[in-house]
Amino acid sequence: MASTMGAVAVMGAGAWGTALAKVLAEVLEATPDGTRVPGAEIRLWARRSDLAEQINTTHYNPAYLPGTLLPPSIRATVDAAEALDGVTTVLLGVPAQMLRGNLERWAPLIADGATLVSLAKGIELNTLMRMSQVIVSVTGVEPSQVAVISGPNLASGIAEGHPAATVVACSDSGRAVALQRMLNTGYFRPYTNSDVIGTEIGGACKNVIALACGMAVGVGLGENTVAAIITRGLAEIMRLGIALGAKGATLAGLAGVGDLVATCSSPHSRNRSLGERLGRGATMESAFEGKDGHVVEGVTSSESVLALASSYDVEMPLTDAVHRVCYKGLSVDEAIALLLGRTTRPE
Repeated sequence: MASTMGAVAVMGAGAWGTALAKVLAEVLEATPDGTRVPGAEIRLWARRSDLAEQINTTHYNPAYLPGTLLPPSIRATVDAAEALDGVTTVLLGVPAQMLRGNLERWAPLIADGATLVSLAKGIELNTLMRMSQVIVSVTGVEPSQVAVISGPNLASGIAEGHPAATVVACSDSGRAVALQRMLNTGYFRPYTNSDVIGTEIGGACKNVIALACGMAVGVGLGENTVAAIITRGLAEIMRLGIALGAKGATLAGLAGVGDLVATCSSPHSRNRSLGERLGRGATMESAFEGKDGHVVEGVTSSESVLALASSYDVEMPLTDAVHRVCYKGLSVDEAIALLLGRTTRPE
């Protein structure tokens, strides 16, 4: 597959976009004789010209993946037209709430029939659309052209080559298998799935639950509490996912349980880390200090996921508590007391 991959565009040079660009480049360069077909490269679109220049001259992305040497077949650019020219596989790695605005500018530059891959994990505010729905809405492509990559994939671990697995979800099995081959390395194992809804709901909701876990740790609560939050958080995700048409097996797999456990447990998770700072008494404003450019999706997702759940009459008490802390001035101690004080009932 590497010898026929051609050029691939990764639109977004944050940690996750850069980590996947590295995976793609390593597959591209893994030919037996070390050669590549003409034009075969990974084009990494960056918002900042200084970052693109650093990536091209030093092969490092110090802003988002410090210490990770990037393969030479990754070429960064701030020119979206250059990145997308002639490309038939486009990975969209900008934050969820910025996807629509960027796509509106990029859509005229995307080749007909291209496979568009969402890397973002969130629900759009106001429209309450999943990211694949946003892509279809803006570009007018068929839903079968849109794929989603999601799973227990903290960018730093992928960049370091730690063994990991992910889900490539697409209603077109041929496109899913093609992406699977493009991303399959000795340490990164993609699994295909046709359940786009379940894959996206798992990815969007787990960030909110990770905030709750971080808050609990921040106030000094231990593993029992975190395990309870993860378990009850999964119950919330399952209720919403199934109401939307997701498959329970998807949410019990890598894109659900796997991603939830990784994000809720890791100190490298931005959502859990922010929750910890809030639990230790930081305000929302101070908790974000020094985090320029690093988006914490769970804060916005607590609002959009809660609104989506409400529209389907799905109860999500953990998500509601996180939303109240983030937007309504509720203290973390009050939020935990509120959850612990809920009426007991059969599980």
